Amino acid sequence: QVQLVESGGGLVQPGGSLRLSCVASGSIFGINAMGWYRQAPGQQRELVAAFAAGVSTIYASSVKGRFTISRNNAKNTIYLQMNSLKPEDTAVYYCHFSLEVADYWGKGTLVTVSS
Repeated sequence: QVQLVESGGGLVQPGGSLRLSCVASGSIFGINAMGWYRQAPGQQRELVAAFAAGVSTIYASSVKGRFTISRNNAKNTIYLQMNSLKPEDTAVYYCHFSLEVADYWGKGTLVTVSS
């Protein structure tokens, strides 16, 4: 079993920055991918950024150049640095690990971009 706990969400003004963190615990092996998704009200969940096996990083076109995904393997933690935030970035952000045996999701952290 794997547990994912996100943190770092909050209210920020347009143009501001936030850094999300996701700490993973449990039996973490056979990783296919790990990254961040988001879901805005009334919208489908969408990929934001991820590390995928065989590929260094993947970014949604809407965040490329503004968001950066990173990781600390020693701490089993991934991060999402979000800069130049826009109101359309408002969503619940979910951490996701795709392992060989199963997929795991965190409970999400809310990011609100508003003046």
